[in-house]
Amino acid sequence: MIVSILAPFTIGLCFFLFGMYAMRTGFQNLAGKKMEQWMARFTRTPYHSFWIGLTATFVLQSSSAVTVLTIGLTNAGIIQFAQTVGIILGTNLGTTVTTELVALKLESFAIPMLLVGVALWLMPRPTVRCTGLVIAGFGLIFLGIDTLKLMAKPLEQSETFRSLFLESSHSIWIGLITGVIFTALIHSGSATTVITMGLLSHQILSMETALAIVLGANVGTCFTAVIAAIGTNTASKQVAWCHTLFNVAGAVVFLPFLSQLALVSAFLTSSPSMQIAHSQTIFNLICSMVALPFVPQIARFIQWLIPDKRKPPTPTAVWIKKKTG
Repeated sequence: MIVSILAPFTIGLCFFLFGMYAMRTGFQNLAGKKMEQWMARFTRTPYHSFWIGLTATFVLQSSSAVTVLTIGLTNAGIIQFAQTVGIILGTNLGTTVTTELVALKLESFAIPMLLVGVALWLMPRPTVRCTGLVIAGFGLIFLGIDTLKLMAKPLEQSETFRSLFLESSHSIWIGLITGVIFTALIHSGSATTVITMGLLSHQILSMETALAIVLGANVGTCFTAVIAAIGTNTASKQVAWCHTLFNVAGAVVFLPFLSQLALVSAFLTSSPSMQIAHSQTIFNLICSMVALPFVPQIARFIQWLIPDKRKPPTPTAVWIKKKTG
């Protein structure tokens, strides 16, 4: 029983993560060199920053990668912390593009895409090779999803697993924490969401529990950014914690409304996988659109919460020190 669950899980997850890596590498070679220039140049307003964050996340296929890149640019003094809040809002929405594509159930194209991708990668022209890497990456992702589905049947028959998720269905907080921990361990919110889609389609999870896991996955993606910010300057730490606090706040606010979110997604489509994808998109879209007009206030709050202790004291502070001294 354990082997029949662990083998497809391990192989499928490896295919999925390697596919994400291949696609990210291909995209980076095609446009990634300009991405840093774009991020430094087109972040003058929160709305510009938002679109840069969304585009960069789609190109790099990872909100964590974009956040880490943003931390690096902030640490180098290329962009200021206030410019990064819009980028963070954009990354959250950018992650939903991959989920929506995955939910289309294109697994039957996995092998053809992989073969076409490998054929293009063998070509001499760098642009064609990178395009092949992107296509092969997509093929590996769909192959990974197909392999992960093999573990659903033994899980469905496992009384222990059923009891565990029956318990989590009574408390969506357990689902949320599961999503956070699992995503932090494998460093991929998309992989967590895909596994959740598979379990939901086999009716192993309830929709509310599945959505709670996906909300937890949103929070778990911040773990990489927090690690990346260790040893950096204050502005970089502000970027990492702004991303974390925003995702935590969004998850906590939405948690009581998971039933309503499930009803809206069920109205849009009858497919469980598409319902998960649409719910994640709706959640991130609402959170980003609500927060976008308040980017300056959010930036000031984070700067107050994590102050730069190396900043020189204000004239008022100097005057007070002289009077008391």
